[in-house]
Amino acid sequence: MFEQLSDRLTGTFDRLRGKPRVTDSDLDEALRDIRIALLEADVNYAVVKDLVARVRERAKGQDVLQTISGAQQVVKIVHDELVATLGTTESPLQFAAQPPTVILLVGLQGSGKTTTAAKVASLIRKKGRRPVLVAADPYRPAAVEQLMTLGKQLDLPVRVANGEQPPELVASAAAESSRDGRDVVVADTAGRLHIDDEMMRELERMVALTQPAEILLVADAMTGQDAVRAASEFRARLPLTGMILTKVDGDARGGAALSIRAATGVPIKFLGTGEKLDALEPFHPDRLAGRILGMGDVLTLVERAQEHVDQKQAEEQAKKFLEARFTLDDFLSQLKQVRKLGPLSQLLSMVPGMNQMAKQMPEAEAERELTKLEAIISSMTMAERADPSIISGSRRRRIARGSGTTVQDVNQLLKQFVEMQKLMRQMGTMAKSGRLPRFPGLVR
Repeated sequence: MFEQLSDRLTGTFDRLRGKPRVTDSDLDEALRDIRIALLEADVNYAVVKDLVARVRERAKGQDVLQTISGAQQVVKIVHDELVATLGTTESPLQFAAQPPTVILLVGLQGSGKTTTAAKVASLIRKKGRRPVLVAADPYRPAAVEQLMTLGKQLDLPVRVANGEQPPELVASAAAESSRDGRDVVVADTAGRLHIDDEMMRELERMVALTQPAEILLVADAMTGQDAVRAASEFRARLPLTGMILTKVDGDARGGAALSIRAATGVPIKFLGTGEKLDALEPFHPDRLAGRILGMGDVLTLVERAQEHVDQKQAEEQAKKFLEARFTLDDFLSQLKQVRKLGPLSQLLSMVPGMNQMAKQMPEAEAERELTKLEAIISSMTMAERADPSIISGSRRRRIARGSGTTVQDVNQLLKQFVEMQKLMRQMGTMAKSGRLPRFPGLVR
């Protein structure tokens, strides 16, 4: 989402780093570029003006000008002020002291409330809670059916209306939740194409009846400043406790994320990063600021790996790697685990210094290559995966036919694997001699 903004800011800082000293004119030029980049990213004008003013004041107050490390200090100041704009700390979900906890998802139609309700319920269940979904949107065609389908995919119960109005439906679901062994009620409420008084009155009645612990506004990041306006209007009528920005994996310019907290005071709690039901990330202001400035986001990458990768299996494979016992079957297993973490370009963008490579790699092409590798290895016998040296010309032709690829593709994979084995042997030798640096996660 922040690709264009990140490119512009990275270019500005690269030019600044090329200066032997940061002068007044250098700082003015950099701040002008930052202001233009933020405005082009659809960040609210008042927010941009305030952020740039704070950066200028801090840069001059900390004697950044004329110092050798001035450029690095400016980058640090911009990072800190971006964090301050986004909200200095993470804002986790709040749960009621006495169950059930009621969570209402509100927002305009088309913002992704129904799918997000299922994502929130899935996330809550991972925390050891027992959620129930409530289909409180009887107006949008197929909204109830959509939530029921998502609930079935997650193996979670979905409460639907039996003649009740939405506010009474959510209240009765909360009242009966303990009887059903449920301690969190996640309600998908009705939206409209635009905010109207009837919808808001229904939501106000729902709030009065259920006393929710969380009222989360679901906003589409693709709508830019419209998301900020919608947040302001909802904030005027409802005691919002947080926001969820959806579709941040798209090509939105990102201004909404940088504007909403400053413009409304409502914290962003989650980012919707894809269509899958686990594609919901807690919002960390400092990590997002790092991504925008091209610094990567290693912590989020590690958290994804911890959630999706089998630790015991990873340690065993690391041991095999260092002992040069890593087979094509292990390689296939690694590919499948990497794909669980998300799109490859998204993963690379979280690694410091790999942002440019991520941008140069078309997502569809990267996915095709990974699919091709999986198909080739899956077309091999277990003996061939364990010992690729037995793969003769006729076997290569059979593997190519079975995987829908060419003999050249098979040859290329086998050649790359041989090179990988050489590297493994070298690293194994270095590990035994104590010359290999200690990497977290690698077993000695």
